[in-house]
Amino acid sequence: MDNSRSSLYEHGGKERLSTHSFGLGDIRLTAYAWLLNPAKARKGNIQVGLGLKLPTGNYNYQDYFYHTGANDTRTLGPVDQSIQLGDGGTGITTELNTYYNFTHKFGLYGSFYYLISPREQNGVSTARGSVPSAKAVANGSDVMSVPDQLMIRGGASYGISKFDFSAGVRYECLPVHDLVGGSNGFRRPGYIISAEPGVTYRLKSLSIYAFVPVALKRDRTQSVPDKISTNLTGTYTQGDAAFADYAINIGITYRFK
Repeated sequence: MDNSRSSLYEHGGKERLSTHSFGLGDIRLTAYAWLLNPAKARKGNIQVGLGLKLPTGNYNYQDYFYHTGANDTRTLGPVDQSIQLGDGGTGITTELNTYYNFTHKFGLYGSFYYLISPREQNGVSTARGSVPSAKAVANGSDVMSVPDQLMIRGGASYGISKFDFSAGVRYECLPVHDLVGGSNGFRRPGYIISAEPGVTYRLKSLSIYAFVPVALKRDRTQSVPDKISTNLTGTYTQGDAAFADYAINIGITYRFK
């Protein structure tokens, strides 16, 4: 992974500067099985997957934060959660993938993915090398959370020669509350609903694909620390978030016979 994040507020608020992270991310190992016999269920099938998400990525990656002013200084500290190489938790991944072909060219597809993260917090400070504020300590956002993740996709595809063109909807979510374990600590929960056009080029054993989800609706929901601050102060609190207008996902798959 190679990440870069630029901001004003992390560097004194007068000049936009960047922090970076580079290295191996969290590795996921998954086993898959078809519920129906592929030799007999030629029109459609359902695939289930179960795996582990391993904490192989550095979840305490650090870079320098600059404080511009009369006396320029810099502080070494953990980079923002959005560009950390991992979350520090061992997770359980569950998947469900399905398709049904009405004709040789036209079909429907759907998929479901959920990452269960039992670990509540990873102990990494959110203060960027400085001392956490009293407010952050009081609401629990002074350390990073290890959140669950959810993605649902569905749509239709149409084949022309060696190309498969698809149009679908994509739902991605970082929940406020985890299925297992606590949910406190700093996280940016929310969801994004996107239109997802895509194209796949197929050879005998090789497939090259590109999907470009374009955001239709984005919402940042209240985290547990936000709710604690709301209860402590009596003032509704909701943290920051940033969503991409679109994403480009490109990949290659090869099937060994």
